[in-house]
Amino acid sequence: MNLCDAIAVVRQRIAETAERAGRSADEVRLIAVSKQQPPEAIEALIACGQKDFGENQVQEALAKIERLNNPPVEWHFIGHLQSNKTRHIGGNFNWVHTIDSAKLARRISQSACEAGQCVNLLLQVNVSGDPAKHGLAEDELAPLIETVLEAGLQGIRLRGLMTIGYREIPESETRRSFARLRELLESCRMLYGEAFSELSMGMSGDYLLAIEEGATMVRVGSALFGARNAWHT
Repeated sequence: MNLCDAIAVVRQRIAETAERAGRSADEVRLIAVSKQQPPEAIEALIACGQKDFGENQVQEALAKIERLNNPPVEWHFIGHLQSNKTRHIGGNFNWVHTIDSAKLARRISQSACEAGQCVNLLLQVNVSGDPAKHGLAEDELAPLIETVLEAGLQGIRLRGLMTIGYREIPESETRRSFARLRELLESCRMLYGEAFSELSMGMSGDYLLAIEEGATMVRVGSALFGARNAWHT
């Protein structure tokens, strides 16, 4: 299966799942996780109409962004972000999904302002309590939001929440984690405003389940590209 066929299949599954959940497919943004993929594979997906791409290593992403931003696409940073890499966010990435400290928010604000850009931020919440994953505990979420909002940082905008599902657990547990993140987003929207509208959850193994539980962004890699470097046009 070539990449255009693969993304057509994923989009169809998104549409069918959204319809079953009483939602529109337009409510779900497909982020093609292009980490460790060659630029040629990304170019092939761009030619198929894909506009959102996710990377998790800054240095790897920068070379791709320089080469592939014509026509314009939106770049999402979806990996753990080290504070010394934040200087590269402004001018390169439109979204960062993995904010878990005020320090990161401040540093991205500075980078974005220097680039004359506004970067959309999602706060990563470890709703599953997986000790192997980064992210905020639930009781750390509101204090961080309030700290960032009170600081009045320019060049950034808090847009929603993100989580990474626990692997190899029953579907019911995954669904419970996704549902809990949706509840947290709804609380944030009530407390802090309609800007809290985005819910990034679900990857190749569980993105359909995430859509059923309200995801507005799904991060799909292997379901598009197959095994690493196994793509063909």
